[in-house]
Amino acid sequence: MMGRRYDALIIGGGHNGLVCAFYLARAGLKVRILEARSIVGGAAVTEVFHPGFRNSTASYTVSLLQPKIIRDMRLYERGWRVVERPISNFFPHDGGYLKLGGGTAATRREFARFSARDADALPQYEAALEQVADVLRRMALQAPPNLGGGWRALLPALQQGRALAQLPLPVQRDMLDLFAKSARDFLQGWFENPYIQAAFGFDAVVGNYASPDTPGSAYVLLHHVFGEVNGKKGAWGHSIGGMGAITQYMADAATEAGVEISLAAPVEKLLVDGGRAVGVRIADGTEHFAPIIAANVGPALLYRQLVERSDLPADFARRMDGYKAGSGTFRMNVALSELPDFSVLPGRQATDHHRAGIIIAPTLDYMDRAFGDARAHGWSREPIVEMTLPSTVDDSLAPPGAHVAALFCQQFAPQLPDGQSWDDARDAAAATIIDTVTRHAPNFRRSIIATQIHSPLDLERKFGLIGGDIMHGAMSIDQLWAARPILGHGDYRAPIKGLYMCGAGTHPGGGVTGAPGHNAAQAILSDRGLLRRLLR
Repeated sequence: MMGRRYDALIIGGGHNGLVCAFYLARAGLKVRILEARSIVGGAAVTEVFHPGFRNSTASYTVSLLQPKIIRDMRLYERGWRVVERPISNFFPHDGGYLKLGGGTAATRREFARFSARDADALPQYEAALEQVADVLRRMALQAPPNLGGGWRALLPALQQGRALAQLPLPVQRDMLDLFAKSARDFLQGWFENPYIQAAFGFDAVVGNYASPDTPGSAYVLLHHVFGEVNGKKGAWGHSIGGMGAITQYMADAATEAGVEISLAAPVEKLLVDGGRAVGVRIADGTEHFAPIIAANVGPALLYRQLVERSDLPADFARRMDGYKAGSGTFRMNVALSELPDFSVLPGRQATDHHRAGIIIAPTLDYMDRAFGDARAHGWSREPIVEMTLPSTVDDSLAPPGAHVAALFCQQFAPQLPDGQSWDDARDAAAATIIDTVTRHAPNFRRSIIATQIHSPLDLERKFGLIGGDIMHGAMSIDQLWAARPILGHGDYRAPIKGLYMCGAGTHPGGGVTGAPGHNAAQAILSDRGLLRRLLR
């Protein structure tokens, strides 16, 4: 069955696909998005999961979305609002708690309860990370050099290399530490108290199926601090209307620019003719054609399922067999009759700690044990849990007096050992998570009205996230920057002519950033401009 012809087809209507389509359409291309689900937005969607209760289904918090994209798509003018957390995170532990954020002075006072030395070290630590984070912010909207790509890669390599070489030597040392060291090694060089180390170390395992002792895990810590909310660097916030509000406004911007969006249109196969991508076939057998195909799905899905192996260079195919995908993530939404009442900070009325990220991961040792458990048994007996309560700032998500909780949980094996299936284990794992929260907030279990459970397998089936990987691939040193997803193709161009990658499996990686979609669009438009000049 023959479909229509377009200038560009986008596989997947997640936020990066919407961003890529918007920029292409704004440049005058005829663009169509093909989205597998019946709702646009990919993993950044808001859905009803129980009558009267709705929440962000997968992605759940905002910080990393690029300010340029917000401006270009006029998201604020369209009505999007994000509310900054009053404090970043709240860490309950046996007999006490730690609050992180709310400004350097407030955090220093909090740290001083545990260590005067650590309180004194905080400003220097923040300054060091901020200098490195500024480098990442500048590089986020720049395509990495295509190392091995000849003259075309030479100029961006020189430009980005010069920018790094001009950094002060202490900043270069900090950057090397962050890319090479484990989170534990890096943080122990700054802080002595285990609770304070954990307050920063948590970011190193978010979406990262690894221990804080894993070499390179310090970079993931850094990846989560280079965002901003409402112009405030390093802040995190709640998207009013859930994360789906972002993608709905993005879809409005893309449609206004001329993009056609097709829902319930899962792509089954990339069509290749003479070594060039020429179109796609969707599940109903319809074939759509375009000289440009941009894939917003992860590299593992794209190259293992949608592209025929015979259409790939042999070495590329072999290396993609080993591409690491599986973030160890288990995601739940919970309808609650009341707010959690924490033993160490009692109260059922919303206060600052209810509006923060509530992190159950008191020490780096706790996080390391969780990873060890997951590798040995499939999931941790004491998992890492981040809980947010967005209904404390957005009353559209739950009935009056009730609330919704988003539970983002780490150290759940992408594939269970001994042939077990997540279909059989998901309820037991969810019970372990609920038990973990209830140990700190005794009213939690009895306040549950309903749950929505997404195991790693559920995330794969529902959102196309292979191994449940929210990052579209491990954020390890061998899969970053010019090597994301693989060295020689870090510039958004696939090894098949006409095929581009615009998802989180490319630089700068995971999170709701929009940067991969933006950068892929620039690569596509650059190639079209070059082609036109050559044909003159």
